[in-house]
Amino acid sequence: MTKDLDVAKSDATYLETMKLAVVDAIEDIKGFDITVMDVRKLTSMTSYMIVASATSSRQAKAVADNVREKLKEKGYHIRGTEGEKEGEWVLVDLDDIVVHIMVPTTRAYYNLEQLWGEAENRRGHIKPDNLNPLDNGED
Repeated sequence: MTKDLDVAKSDATYLETMKLAVVDAIEDIKGFDITVMDVRKLTSMTSYMIVASATSSRQAKAVADNVREKLKEKGYHIRGTEGEKEGEWVLVDLDDIVVHIMVPTTRAYYNLEQLWGEAENRRGHIKPDNLNPLDNGED
């Protein structure tokens, strides 16, 4: 990026550019089933959560490494990483975006998309055109 990131943060394209960079980095290492959730109305800790699957703990670690490497190359700040030792669920904190890379069994067990979707439903912020494709709104 050519402009200072503090200035870029005020641009509407900052988060879009960052989201695309994360998704590209995940796809580079064959991460799959990628979900991007806008959580700005639910928490002040982050703007987006991106959840992706990896076929093994080894691949989850490689995907997390690639996300960190690619975003660092683009000038984004990496706040921290958790879960690399086990690799079943690796979290990369980019401040504005938190990335969760999980093996399928862990992802199915914790079901973050449903958890955050239900939180948004309880707060009344979901409109029919914003529904998560994984959640048809029925219980």
